[in-house]
Amino acid sequence: MPSLPRKGDALARDTIPARLWRNAAALSDRPAYLEKVAGGYRAVTWADYAGEVRRVGRALLALGLGPGRPAAILGFNRPEWVLTYLGAMAAGGTAVGIYTTSPAEEAAYVMGHSEALVVVVEGGANLEKVLAQRDALPGLRWVVTMRGASPVDDPGVLSWEEFLARADQVADADLATRGEAVSGGDPATLIYTSGTTGTPKGVVLTHDNLAWTADQAQGVFPIGPDDVLLSYLPLSHVAEQMYAVHVAIAFGYSVAFAESVEAVRDNLKEVRPTLFFGVPRVWDKLAAAVRARLSEAHGARAALAHWAMGCARRAMLRRHAGQTPGPWLGLQYSLARRLFHHRVKSALGLDRCHFAASGAAPADPEVLEFLAGLDLAVYEVYGLSETSGPVTWNRPGRTRLGTVGPAYPGVEVRLAADGEVLVHGGNVFARYHRDPEGTAAAFRDGWFATGDLGSLDAEGFLTVDGRKKELLVTAGGKNVAPAPLEAALRQHPLVGEAMVLGDRRPYLTALISLDPDAAAAYATAGGVVGPVHSRPEVREEVSRAVEEANARVARAAQVKRFTILPRLLTIDDGELTATLKVKREAVAAHFAAEIEAMYRD
Repeated sequence: MPSLPRKGDALARDTIPARLWRNAAALSDRPAYLEKVAGGYRAVTWADYAGEVRRVGRALLALGLGPGRPAAILGFNRPEWVLTYLGAMAAGGTAVGIYTTSPAEEAAYVMGHSEALVVVVEGGANLEKVLAQRDALPGLRWVVTMRGASPVDDPGVLSWEEFLARADQVADADLATRGEAVSGGDPATLIYTSGTTGTPKGVVLTHDNLAWTADQAQGVFPIGPDDVLLSYLPLSHVAEQMYAVHVAIAFGYSVAFAESVEAVRDNLKEVRPTLFFGVPRVWDKLAAAVRARLSEAHGARAALAHWAMGCARRAMLRRHAGQTPGPWLGLQYSLARRLFHHRVKSALGLDRCHFAASGAAPADPEVLEFLAGLDLAVYEVYGLSETSGPVTWNRPGRTRLGTVGPAYPGVEVRLAADGEVLVHGGNVFARYHRDPEGTAAAFRDGWFATGDLGSLDAEGFLTVDGRKKELLVTAGGKNVAPAPLEAALRQHPLVGEAMVLGDRRPYLTALISLDPDAAAAYATAGGVVGPVHSRPEVREEVSRAVEEANARVARAAQVKRFTILPRLLTIDDGELTATLKVKREAVAAHFAAEIEAMYRD
């Protein structure tokens, strides 16, 4: 395996683009990324990857991108997204991603607030969003469409090919000069927060933030040029940027771009990644699908599955604690992997996966334990945009289910007097863009105040209880963090989303929306006509979900009444963020009548 030059080698700057140039020499013929073309995955080498980024960087310079000025990107994960992202950094500018689920007004806010000069966008609905808002964005001079977009008769709109042709106006030496002028403290990317409690903030991450955080990843899991990651989570999110771009470049592994969210299951089987990251909902769905298949097994097959999963679960839990399975369990575990687990994981496309992670929201420990029975160790991570991603991370040999693990290597974590999680390290952001007051309010004596409440055990494992601003104080004076109860409710297959209420109220209640797939199954079952949410059998099943969730928490934190909503919570209605976090104020306003009805008596 070729070795990568590390920090301290002869290099003007240790930025992510500079590391890419190194990889072009050290790993020139090895695959850097894989793209689905004509029915199969085509590999692009590190040498070609670097050449593409240089060309995009020169094209951006030709369009007038100046030092620190952002290029915005709006589209699903694909090469043009990452090429623009890195090309902007190589040109001395910055990059800002926009969620594809963002309404036109929100996308316009990000482009306007970030002062983007150019936006690179997919065609179709995403292009329409930009064109509809362009008159309100005087600073936006150029719109570039990604490959495959329909032509637009507009001098301010360039096709991808027209855009790349502009690179011929700029010499390689000019791009190199821009890159050499960049210092570690200069901004590299802007990450806009989800905005659950107000206007999104632009988090400024520097070149040092990105390089430092990427370097620490090997302290969590082993990685190298032979690894492959499937990229499908939004590249607008800090976690996907970190591990599909920065860590990939730092350690030389390749990234395969999924065709779409809907195609992830098929792409998994084609790519067979060695690294796979998912949000809890992804793991919940995977576990539910396997449970459904296992329920169809009978007799010897069912017995084999039960025995094999028990062996793997016991072995995995011992490994989580830093212990070995022991000779007898080790022998059974090895046999179970050959007879059962290899087939199951191959069917999922995860037979080569040696490291899997869950983040962005609390994971259900029961789901993680079930996955351990499938010989899938899924390590929960906790982080924020302001920390370049990770703050804490469970890892091989140091994992406790129900916690988000010990501190990320090099990061310090402590609790304020009120239980707020405070963070210090090279991963902590520089500032909020154009918001000095917000920046000042985010720090306490040099430590970033996350806004999350948590607890630390004697060995440094962190448990996060929820957002400080979302803490409910009941009429009886009890403080209740709604997040753990909401997460427990969402584990039921029929529950899509849940929001617990009760601030200054005599007891807790919940608004519950149904999972669309489960609701569809009920809608077609038994030939019953009428709204699914009002059916007695559906309410009875949701009632069981509430009882199961209540059993996990103290009596004062239990839900006494609930309402099943007649529709899903949506991004378009302003009830969910682009990362599918609930906007509590919006939901409370939209369903005020339903909430009041639960407190009427």
